[in-house]
Amino acid sequence: MGYLKYMAYVYLIMAAVFAIDGVVRLNNGEDSLISFLFAGVAVFMFFFRKSSHKKYHNRQPKN
Repeated sequence: MGYLKYMAYVYLIMAAVFAIDGVVRLNNGEDSLISFLFAGVAVFMFFFRKSSHKKYHNRQPKN
């Protein structure tokens, strides 16, 4: 179960990929709004997963 703590960082990697894709599309004159929206959602999911993991970890009894 220890690897689940690090799974939230996948969302940061996805955010970076979508942000780079958005910049490339912006430089090519294409519509880049959807890429930046996906990057924003991925950053939101990163913080949501980190906080929910912390709440879950603090709720478990200490044995």
